[in-house]
Amino acid sequence: MNPYHSFHIQLLEQTYNQLLSYYPFNGEDLLLQEQEFLDSFLQLIEQCKNFSEGYVENGQVFCISWIRAYSELTPLLPRDLLWFFSGDCLHYMPDEEIEQFQRLDELRFAAESVAEEFNYAAQRAKIFNLVH
Repeated sequence: MNPYHSFHIQLLEQTYNQLLSYYPFNGEDLLLQEQEFLDSFLQLIEQCKNFSEGYVENGQVFCISWIRAYSELTPLLPRDLLWFFSGDCLHYMPDEEIEQFQRLDELRFAAESVAEEFNYAAQRAKIFNLVH
């Protein structure tokens, strides 16, 4: 698994764990809808880990269903996942943000094309001005 893919798997896992501390997912008695949502999240993580067929499309469906069903929790959905799954998820991203992710991908592809090591997280932090 390459660092790019690993970064997003870790992000999915962190997001899942973070989501568990927010209502309605932090209650003891979840409604069937909430339990199914969490189950589909765990399935998506496993699909991504295994590069299962359709994981990108399933990720798109999952992200869009999150935005529609739990709009108040949308800020917890990392923008990186919208980019990672792309497709209809890109409709929820402004052009400037898309350009930043495109630049990051271009740097990653350039490094990979010459077999250079590429630190995705560090480059991401620079492009998104997350470094102090």
